[in-house]
Amino acid sequence: MTIVWAISGAMLMTAILLTLYRSLRGPTTLDRLVGIDTLVAMIISSLAVWVAATYNTTIVPGIVVLSLVSFIGTVSVARFRVRDDA
Repeated sequence: MTIVWAISGAMLMTAILLTLYRSLRGPTTLDRLVGIDTLVAMIISSLAVWVAATYNTTIVPGIVVLSLVSFIGTVSVARFRVRDDA
């Protein structure tokens, strides 16, 4: 099972790095917003893999709080953003 955890961690790390690159290179604010939202979702997934690998469930409330805060932040930024050409 250690190989499975290592492979999933490597895949998540690669995805996080690619998403971070895309967030920094995004031409518009909406591209950056989607990149940051995806980045937070992958961090939540990484924490879930950590919980499954270590059988330590003390992180689960933090995962729930992070997902709720991420959702509220994304909705508020999308609601109040200013156009890029303005």
